[in-house]
Amino acid sequence: MNTNSEPTPADAIPRYRGRFAPSPTGPLHFGSLVAAVGSYLDAKANGGEWLVRIEDIDAPRTQPGATDGILRTLEGFGFEWDGEVVFQSRRLDLYHAALVRLQLAGLTYPCSCSRGEIAASATRRSVDGGLLYPGSCRAGLREGAAARAWRLRVPDREFAFQDRIQGEARQNLEREVGDFVLLRADGQYAYQLAVVADDAAQAVNAVVRGVDLLDSTARQIWLSQCLGLPAPSYAHVPVAVNPAGEKLSKQTQAPAIDPAQGVGLLARALRFLGQPVPTEAKKMELADFWRWATGAWNIARVHAVRAILAE
Repeated sequence: MNTNSEPTPADAIPRYRGRFAPSPTGPLHFGSLVAAVGSYLDAKANGGEWLVRIEDIDAPRTQPGATDGILRTLEGFGFEWDGEVVFQSRRLDLYHAALVRLQLAGLTYPCSCSRGEIAASATRRSVDGGLLYPGSCRAGLREGAAARAWRLRVPDREFAFQDRIQGEARQNLEREVGDFVLLRADGQYAYQLAVVADDAAQAVNAVVRGVDLLDSTARQIWLSQCLGLPAPSYAHVPVAVNPAGEKLSKQTQAPAIDPAQGVGLLARALRFLGQPVPTEAKKMELADFWRWATGAWNIARVHAVRAILAE
């Protein structure tokens, strides 16, 4: 459901502006609801705005009908977002312009390496668990090779930032990530580039999301610096896992949430986020529950852990 808000004067202190950005690879599950509740309440408790962005940049993974289902589910649980829903698939010009800026600044390079070639030459794994790119094309393409992707050069230095939930985080991009892809071999823009460009274009200054994205944050901060863009503050909530320790997702067959579960499921998400929920709150109507939850929200109560078993 859309709500209109007055624009913030340019000379005023920036208003809190958060967002929820699901990928339409399937229906929302409990882990998605946790991230939505955390980002929504943190925005509303700080008198801010809450945006919804559909991150459908990865076309091969997008499931037909998933976007409509996501938006209906959010509306059914009483979420109210500010402005129009933004779709990454309609913003390719924005990502192209960002990539060109980086290319002209000499911060990127074309890469001809296939997955097999990287696997044959890589000696270390990245923080994501994949193979750390060894920089084979950093000095230029080998003779006769054609560019397959574009990568961003990363520095051999430590990035440190203060996460509002997890505390101080540090990462050396060269040693733990390697030069990372901005434009993939299949012509798709990479998530890292799209999310940085979108957050800046939408003036998002506070991000609350799952801790599974914590290891991407240093990359996004570096990208923001390369593009001369402000980086938002970050708060990473624990992810919900199943009894096997797997993150709830389409791949792990996490069940879809149903708005008919109403306040009961929202209360469960709040408890997951470390917030005490009195018995009387569970009996409230949806609108009353949101008013109560907004006033009661305290991000300091959210557990600074990576994962919690979903009830």
